[in-house]
Amino acid sequence: MHAVGPPSTRQTLRAAQQQPQTTPPGDRTHPFEQRAPLDGRKPVMPEHHTRSARQPFERAPQGVSHPFVGHQEEARQRAGLAGRHPRPYRRAMPETEALDTVRAQIAHAAELGGRPADAATLIAVSKTVPAERILPLLEAGQRDYGENRVQEAQAKWPDLRARFSDVRLHLVGQLQSNKAADAVALFDTIHSVDRSSLVAALARAMETQGRRPDCFVQVNIGDEEQKGGVAIAELPALLDEARVAGLPIVGLMAVPPADTEPAPYFALLAKLAREHGLSQLSMGMSGDYETAALIGATHIRVGTALFGARR
Repeated sequence: MHAVGPPSTRQTLRAAQQQPQTTPPGDRTHPFEQRAPLDGRKPVMPEHHTRSARQPFERAPQGVSHPFVGHQEEARQRAGLAGRHPRPYRRAMPETEALDTVRAQIAHAAELGGRPADAATLIAVSKTVPAERILPLLEAGQRDYGENRVQEAQAKWPDLRARFSDVRLHLVGQLQSNKAADAVALFDTIHSVDRSSLVAALARAMETQGRRPDCFVQVNIGDEEQKGGVAIAELPALLDEARVAGLPIVGLMAVPPADTEPAPYFALLAKLAREHGLSQLSMGMSGDYETAALIGATHIRVGTALFGARR
């Protein structure tokens, strides 16, 4: 009879590998909380928005633990959502067919998020699009349009508005302070208030003209130097300035970093809006509008998915 000794190291390792892996009951992650990447890279977001907004970011795509925001494609398909990047614009289709597709997808995503189907306003971003290509959408009942440049809107929209007087124009691009008066005269909503000098210029123009378009404060949600928007840490001070100046601030706007999962950034913007008593969120574009509608967007800016690639 052979003596029975302790198991070998190889046997011990094999036994350990066969044990089922379980997650401790207390180790559960909030649906929008960023998990630590498995490969050791830094998270794509600051740990908490109250820290300095000037922190380095890794641009590698990250997933979040939520069944409908793009990192679990099978779950999204079961829920009836398209992929992270809807692609109706990748094949030729009439603008009206693209409009129906985008509207239906936004409505479905809003309902999945527990909101009414019409909770989000679709803004058709018509920058660089000629008037003859906008007409089919106007005739189909689309009434909210976004432009990036004051000069282009001044040249294009007076004639269209003469035919469709209930059109609502949104300035969704960066605004120079010396164009504030023109913007106040032309637009119904300004989505890119992001600095003190612009707050002052808009306040003067509104006082002079007696016209007060709604305003969103743009937040640099991903701390990207090439993008406009106020830093997260400076948002409270800018909101105070805007309110003292009398600007009708209705919500926050942001554009997440490209090539990353947008859901954490949309969730952070929604959290900031709640903290500051703001009910409207301008977020989501052609590549991520379903995720934005699911998380709570009230205004979604879609251009390429409606009009195709820019020319």
